[in-house]
Order: sequence, then structure tokens, then C-alpha cells
Amino acid sequence: MWRATLILCHVLVPGQLVQSPDELRTTITPQNCGLSCVRQGGPGCDYCRISSDDVNAALGLTSKNQFGTCLPWPCFKLLGEEDPGICNHYVQAPTDVTIEFVPDPEPKSDTMVVSWKPSQYGITFLRGFQVILQPLGGFGVACQLFLFQKNLTLSASHAQKVYKSEPFPGLFLGSDFAVTVMALPVPEKWEHFYQSKIFSTRSCAEKNGFQRCKADWYPNYIDVQQRGTVISITFNLAPPNLDITSYFSYCSANGKTTYTEIAPNISRNQTHHTFELRDLEEGSNYTCEIAANEMDAVRKLFKFQFERRGAASASPCWTMVLPVGFAVVCIFGVLLAVLRQTPCIQMKKPSIKSDLIEQLEEVKAQEEVLILSENQKSRPRLLICYSSNDGPAHVNAVMKLAAFMQQHMATQVCLDLWDFLGLAEEGSMAWFCRQIQESDFVLVVCSWGLCCKGGTSAQGSLDSEVMVGLIGAEVGRAKSDGKDLSKYMAAIFNYSKETDIPTELGLVFRYKLPADLLLLFSQLHQVRLHTPGRYMKINNISDEDFALSPAGQALQQAISDTEEAMKENQKKILDSEEGGKEGNANA
Repeated sequence: MWRATLILCHVLVPGQLVQSPDELRTTITPQNCGLSCVRQGGPGCDYCRISSDDVNAALGLTSKNQFGTCLPWPCFKLLGEEDPGICNHYVQAPTDVTIEFVPDPEPKSDTMVVSWKPSQYGITFLRGFQVILQPLGGFGVACQLFLFQKNLTLSASHAQKVYKSEPFPGLFLGSDFAVTVMALPVPEKWEHFYQSKIFSTRSCAEKNGFQRCKADWYPNYIDVQQRGTVISITFNLAPPNLDITSYFSYCSANGKTTYTEIAPNISRNQTHHTFELRDLEEGSNYTCEIAANEMDAVRKLFKFQFERRGAASASPCWTMVLPVGFAVVCIFGVLLAVLRQTPCIQMKKPSIKSDLIEQLEEVKAQEEVLILSENQKSRPRLLICYSSNDGPAHVNAVMKLAAFMQQHMATQVCLDLWDFLGLAEEGSMAWFCRQIQESDFVLVVCSWGLCCKGGTSAQGSLDSEVMVGLIGAEVGRAKSDGKDLSKYMAAIFNYSKETDIPTELGLVFRYKLPADLLLLFSQLHQVRLHTPGRYMKINNISDEDFALSPAGQALQQAISDTEEAMKENQKKILDSEEGGKEGNANA
């Protein structure tokens, strides 16, 4: 059934085409033509975008399928069964899949275009392409179908051409997506016919500039002045279009931290604001940060030295004037004698200088900051397994965990929900076994439904008991051979219990999420979190900033929603059991 569902539509038998130099263009973009033009082989239909309405009309369909604009139908359906044999020809996957962002007037979203090159293997039988876009950590699939007209036959030279999709608009900024480009037709005996690529959309600051983004804006002008025992700090305000009305500041020295809420009066000054710090310790070096009072706002870091200036003195007592004056004269004489024997020393008036105000990338107070690169090459491959018996809320929590780990934990995550084509091609058991062997780590997200006999797991229709049994057998084999067991891990969310971890996984490392995300990161990357006198702080994963990133907020919300859903399910179960008992009593 899956094979019949995912084999994509194409067009009539290819003919021959005589190529001219003008036709051998480097880049080919879609044409505005329909399925009828493709079937007739008319002019201007060389490379057409086929809409879902066209195919639905050709197939006599009235409702949309589960993949939205994707059109997974057997290829001979659109041929009118004129030549079913064409579906068995071999066409290899496209190459050089590339993502290009194009101008988008909407500030909160991105628009991208996919480009690729066809493989020279089987290019004579190539009838078109299908591009599938899927968000990582969310639901929904967007597809575009492109077909060649019936009389077009490509030669090996076309493998150097670049084919492009139409724009995919409305992609949320700072989000992860997977794009898959398939070569058509897909034969009944499947080969490697598609190429996938994972990418991230731009951040708000990358697309619009930080002056137009609440979370990315920060003051770029800070001036510190000391007036007696008071420090005055002046900074530039956010642009009016960001609608930022309040700010905050932290200043720390000698283990003490001062928090200041700042509410500027824009009726007086719309560009800058000055606030004061009092009761500071003289002779101390202060490290401060200032930011807009918005979620996940970027903080501007700076420091200054506080010195005591011109303290007022009380009226002198005349009985002390003479002794003090005599002592001063003696000290002055000694100093004068010393100065005659030493080089001249220039005395400087204490003041706060501009070079004392520095921009810091990170505040390091007995901590070692680890910043992960998005293009980090050594990303361990992690297979995440789970059960769907606990409902869609639990599945959503697992998906949000996978998206968080993919984005912030420098991990290449393998999840069945992101590879439905591979599942359909190989079958759930073969796909699952291959992923276990090829992955560097295997994480089993345990829940009550995982231990239910006969329940379905995440991997297609694979039985939960079978999945746990396979992983348990791998763990037992590794243990008997004296191998390292760190490849296999078990985890539970806050709404699950330790007893939800199957006995087959009793030897593996266990984690409770999201509290143990740092420990999980440590195992994946073999990083020591604590060394003598310091500890490791990992951006977006540490306790203080986990929930500040959009992916962390989504994971936290998904866990909370699942906890509420499970409480409601348990209440329904208890109510039904009580209803059954009352019924038996009445009987």
C-alpha cells in the first residue's frame, strides 16, 4: 500500500529532442503551464509546475490527501494506462541539492528556493521531479511537482544543468526544515531515487537587522560617568517600531548583584536614557549587563571601576590642628628627601576613563563557556525511539525534543517522522535495524505506552515489544562481548516514571528530561561538565537559559501539554472503572 501511495505521478512516453545551444541553459526555472499542456507536448511546456487541482481533476478526486499538496499516486494513473512499463525504468536521485533564500517582505518569515542537478544515470527516462518540504519539530508537508512534456528526452549533458523549484514562502524564522528532491518516475522496484537536506531558516537579525527584532536588539551605545558616589549610565533606546517600553540592568562585584528596573520616559527623550547606581563599594570593579525587558533578549555586557571621589570632611577641632600639622610637616620632609633620590613620578587624578568600559562576549565567573557551531562537522548520529500508545501529545513532545537536540545539541537526529519515504521504501523492521547499526547513539524515550504489549512504536507499525526486544538484544550482546554500553540510553519526561523503563534497558544510562539535558549532552559528546575549580556552561542547554530559546520553549510547552493530557486520560480510566464497579454492584 505504501509503495502504491508514494509512487509519484509523471507523464507520457518520452520522445526525442534535438538540442540547440540556446536551449542548453545553465539554470532552468519552472514554467506556468498545466497537465494538459504536458500531455499534449506543446511548446512552452518543457518544465511545468503541476498543481494539485490539475492532478485531482485528472484522477477524479474531490478531497485532498493526507500530504496536502503532495501527490503520491502510481505513475501509470496519469498516463491513462497507455504505457505502464515506463514505471519500471530506473532513475537515480538528484545531486547538489542547494537552498537559496530570496527576498520576502514579511519580517517574521522566510522564503526559499530549492535547486539541484539531475543524475546522469537513467536521465533518458527522467520525467520530472517532486520537492517535499517538512518542518522538523512540527507537522505539515508542502510539495511541488514538476514534469517534462511528453516529447522531451534529456541527454547526459543535462546533468550539468541546475533545476529550480518555485519559492516556498511563509517559513518561520529560526526554524529547522528537511527538504527532499525526488526523481520521477519512481519504479516499482525502488532504488535510491531521492536526496534530502536539512537546513535552518535565517534568524530575525540575519534577515531584518537587529534594529528590527525585539529578541536580537541590544543597546550599542553605553556611557558611564561617576559623579561623587553616584554612577550615571546612559544608553540608547530601542527604535519606536519595536515597542520596547522597559529595560533592566544587572551589576555584580565581590559576589553581590544589583538589579535595576528601567522605565524610560520617552516624552522627555526618545533616543537615550540615563539611570543612576548608588551604594556601590569603592575600589571595586563592576561587571554589568543591560537589555530590553523582553523574552530571550540579547544582553549588552560592559564593566567599570568605581572610585571614591572628594569625600566631604567635618570641621577640624583646633586642639588637633597643631599635632596634625606637625605630623604632616614631618611626613612631607621625608617624602621630599625620597623624591630627590628617585625619578620624577607623575601623579594622576583618579577618574573613569573610556578604556575601562569594555564589551565582553561572555561573563566568565568560574565557568567555561562552550559555544556550539551550527556547521560543526563532528555531529554524532542519534536514533530516537518511542511509542505512540500515549497519544499525539507524547508524540509531539518527542518531536520537539528531536528538534531541540538537532538545533542546540550539535546532534544529527534520526526520527521516523522525518523519514517517511525511507520507511515506506525499506519497511519498518529493515529501516529500524539499519538505523540501529548506523547510529552512534540510540535513545529510547520511555513511557507507560512503551511497555504495553502489542502497542505500536514510532517506527511505522513496528510493535513496541519487538522494538524494545531488538534494542535489549543489542545491549545484551554488547555486555557479553565486553563492549561499551554508552551507545544505548533511556530517557523519560517529567510525566513518566522510572518504572516505565523496560527491564531490557536496565543496563543503559538513564535520564530525566529536560532536567538532565546537560548530562545527555555530556554523553553524546564525551565532554566533562565539571573540572576542579570550574564548570561547563553550554549555551541554550544550561538550566538558566534552556527555556529562553524558541526550541526550548516549544519542548517545555509540549511536555506540559502531555502531562495535562495524561492526567485527563487517567481520570477517564478511573471514572470508567468506577462506573463498571457500580454496574456490577447493581447487577
